[in-house]
Amino acid sequence: MNKSLKPISRVFSYLRFFKKEVVLNVGFNILAVIFNLFSFAMIIPFVELFFGLTPAPEVQPTLALNQKALTDWLLWQLSVYQDAWGLWRCLVYVSLGYLAAVLLSNLCRYLALYFLSPIRNGIIERLRNDVYHRITILPVSFFGRQKKGDIISRLSNDLTDVEWSVVCALQSLIKDPINIIVFAATLLFISPLLFGCFLLILPIFVFLIGKIGNSLKRSSVKGQTQLGGLFALLEESLSNIRIIKAFGKEERRQQQFEQANAQYAHTMVKVARKREAGSPLSEVLGTVALVGILLVGGSLVVKGKMLSSVFIFFVIIFARLIPPVQAIVKAYNSILKGSASAARIFEIIDADEQIIEQPQAFVLCNFEHSVEYRDVSFAYRSHDDEERMVPVLKHINLTLPKGKTIALVGPSGSGKTTLADLLPRFYDPTEGAIWIDGHELRTLNINSLRQQIAIVSQHCILFNDTVANNIAFGRPDLSREQIRHAAQVAFADQFIQQLPQGYDTIIGERGLALSGGQRQRISIARAVLKDASILILDEATSALDAESEHEVQQALNALLQGRTSLVIAHRLSTIQNAHEIVVLKEGVIVEKGNHFSLIEQGGEYKRLVEMQQFN
Repeated sequence: MNKSLKPISRVFSYLRFFKKEVVLNVGFNILAVIFNLFSFAMIIPFVELFFGLTPAPEVQPTLALNQKALTDWLLWQLSVYQDAWGLWRCLVYVSLGYLAAVLLSNLCRYLALYFLSPIRNGIIERLRNDVYHRITILPVSFFGRQKKGDIISRLSNDLTDVEWSVVCALQSLIKDPINIIVFAATLLFISPLLFGCFLLILPIFVFLIGKIGNSLKRSSVKGQTQLGGLFALLEESLSNIRIIKAFGKEERRQQQFEQANAQYAHTMVKVARKREAGSPLSEVLGTVALVGILLVGGSLVVKGKMLSSVFIFFVIIFARLIPPVQAIVKAYNSILKGSASAARIFEIIDADEQIIEQPQAFVLCNFEHSVEYRDVSFAYRSHDDEERMVPVLKHINLTLPKGKTIALVGPSGSGKTTLADLLPRFYDPTEGAIWIDGHELRTLNINSLRQQIAIVSQHCILFNDTVANNIAFGRPDLSREQIRHAAQVAFADQFIQQLPQGYDTIIGERGLALSGGQRQRISIARAVLKDASILILDEATSALDAESEHEVQQALNALLQGRTSLVIAHRLSTIQNAHEIVVLKEGVIVEKGNHFSLIEQGGEYKRLVEMQQFN
């Protein structure tokens, strides 16, 4: 199969979910073509007989499957009815028969479209679900390599392009081949010689359309990539609008956007021109074939080797063959254009999941003993060179006993957050393994593992929903009283009560309707409500003022009792009471101990304390 059509074949593989609708669509399309052809087959012999162009046979001919025998049989039948009913009555009956055939043809055409609608929309629905499902299960590292705007573009614009460029071509791809096959078979039946004239030009037609299609595919790929970059630029500007304004760089960003937008527009102009070239080209080539048929067929009629009515019928059917050929060409070009979008969609669906759950994975119901990092190393692929691995953690050995608080400190880039992210399997170690209660993390059911863990990040992650739903995100089954209790523990209840609708207040995208400290306390309340056995606090109090930090720290100290906690912090007050402090530097553990023993060692930890810098 042509590589450019592989993504499209995968889109059409979704047809297996709509077998009934496909069968009905194909069936009604076939009936529509048959009734359409029958209407012409009915009227032409009658016109021939009505104008006296061809006399009917004197004796009833034998019906046979060839053009002359079938024409003679129809002429004889019409002459019998004309003698019995009279010319005008016969004309009325033929006209009514023609009208009935046209009505039935259009009714079948409507029914074909009726059953096509759930196919078109159903394919896009399933594709969209598959892409979103894949996004939710891909590892965090995947999103570190991708621009969010480009991912959004694939889920929105690329899917829309597939819908209009590919799925909407289904009608042409199902109906028009049937039209072409039936009409071509009819032309071959009527006159193999005239049909051969059409076949002479066919290879030229296929070659030219193929050249246009391949060029269209290349331009479409370029255009979709540029559009993804445009979305990425827009998303980046929206996320950093305060910085752009603060540094007075609105004009510079505007220039960057206009430049990217102009490049995309230029590419899409080329795409449109190439796509629209197919239909005029097919019409010109079809007209060339028709002229050849008129010349050859006209000479046959003049020489008496073909009835004029048969020749007229051939020309009419051939003329009706050209529109479906044009439609197929247009559909083919649309498919090649949509192929670029389909390929980008399947890049996400086919992305290496990496964090894979083993069959029959062990379900971790409770956390009982300890978490152990055994000779764990981690590296990621360089953004500039996929072959180069950048080390982050090197041979980490660490035990987190149940009920203990382990603090991670170290300069920025030392690997603290990465070490914590390995525990819920946001990433997997490149070397070594992590064990929990004697089970290697890769052997555990991922959902059961993450059910044991609650996370409060330095970046408040909230949703455009009510305060109550944000707090209950991990436990939607709990009551309003339990939600409020969690907020009280996190010292958030007081300010929540002052909001316009209290716990039912919508807090906006990413919670931007709240202050930084308020957002952080809601995040802490969410972790409190989940009541997980293991807590990961990644600078959980970094966004709080001194007074709020003191209140929340008291709540966290109570929350940490009886739980295994991994705490990343840059403030001394957050970690000095930890059971063990682990100092990281350049991905290596350089010191371990409690606050006082590490101060006595006079090493890296003491230096950081003196600087009050644990970021």
